[in-house]
Amino acid sequence: MEKELFDNLLMPLKEIGVDLCSVTFGEEDGEKTLFVKIDSKNGVDTDLCVKATEIINPIVDKLNLIKEEYVLDVCSKGEE
Repeated sequence: MEKELFDNLLMPLKEIGVDLCSVTFGEEDGEKTLFVKIDSKNGVDTDLCVKATEIINPIVDKLNLIKEEYVLDVCSKGEE
C-alpha cells in the first residue's frame, strides 16, 4: 500500500516543487496515521504542508487503499 501511495503522490507533488521523501502507515498516540514526509529546496513550512495536503487527500481517497479511519500527517522530512 505504501509504495502504491508513494508512486501516485510523487509526480503531483513534484509539480508544485515538493519532493516526496516517504509514505508510511503506522500508529501515533493510539491513532492510525498516514505519515507523508516532504522536502523542498526552499524548506517546508506550514503553508507548504497545507498545499501538499490539498493534493494528497483526494489522491489517497480515490485510491481507497486505507479501509479504516486514519489521520493524515504531512510534515518535513526533518521532523521527528
